[in-house]
Amino acid sequence: MINREDIAIEVDDLSYSYPDGTLALDEVNFSLKRGESMALLGPNGAGKSTLLLHLNGLLRGAGKVRIWNKEVSEENLRWVRGQVGMVFQDPDDQLFMSTLAEDVAFGPANMGLPEEQVRERVEWALQSVGLAGLSGKVPHHLSFGQRKRAAFATVLSMKPSIMVLDEPTSNLDPQSKLEMVCLIREQQRNGAAIVTATHDVNLVALLADRVLLLDKRVMAEGTVPEIMSQRDLMDDLGLEMPIIADLFQSMKEEGLYSGAIPFKRDEAMEAIRAMLRM
Repeated sequence: MINREDIAIEVDDLSYSYPDGTLALDEVNFSLKRGESMALLGPNGAGKSTLLLHLNGLLRGAGKVRIWNKEVSEENLRWVRGQVGMVFQDPDDQLFMSTLAEDVAFGPANMGLPEEQVRERVEWALQSVGLAGLSGKVPHHLSFGQRKRAAFATVLSMKPSIMVLDEPTSNLDPQSKLEMVCLIREQQRNGAAIVTATHDVNLVALLADRVLLLDKRVMAEGTVPEIMSQRDLMDDLGLEMPIIADLFQSMKEEGLYSGAIPFKRDEAMEAIRAMLRM
């Protein structure tokens, strides 16, 4: 039996059309529990960003969105936005103050926290994302990767119970991508529920446990292996299988491999070692 107190996000029959009549979401349903991390995948125009904007009330469509069993409404938007921290795809949409410290302090200060507590949160958030010592920097003087982490820190400083991230690894170099994945997983270990919209199928197994495939409506939902091992399903949405999984799936189709499909490098290495021992 599901304890409703553990359900962080609940979306029921959510539909949304933009003012020009373009349908963005069509009766979307899903839920996410405390401490779960879910990847949101879909082609361009699938409604991923639109869905994320509903989770903290920036957009309001037909249907219901509940955060910790409370329906998102005009009356509780302040509370909702304290619970749901959103990291936008473009960090420059999130960094607008004259110094990095001011940007990171903006959220906690608007929560009404005492000045000393705000300062402590700023120091902690910048330390957590590897930007300690840069608090006095002008944000647009930082590198793109640093600005991505700075945007993450502006949300982290509010200590939200839910984080929604829009393409957090886009345009980052490989090392910076892995650092961002580590930041996301750390928040999950701390108990946050996390939704990450991404196009990077090769990172999904590293940053999430569940996958929701979206193309205006929910096309499929399940664990990473359940969803991302279905080549036909991924192809239908114009998505690729992760390169490791695709290789082993091809080997399985040719009768060269019979085990479980790996999605991570260490899993693939173990599968190869097992094959060599046969």
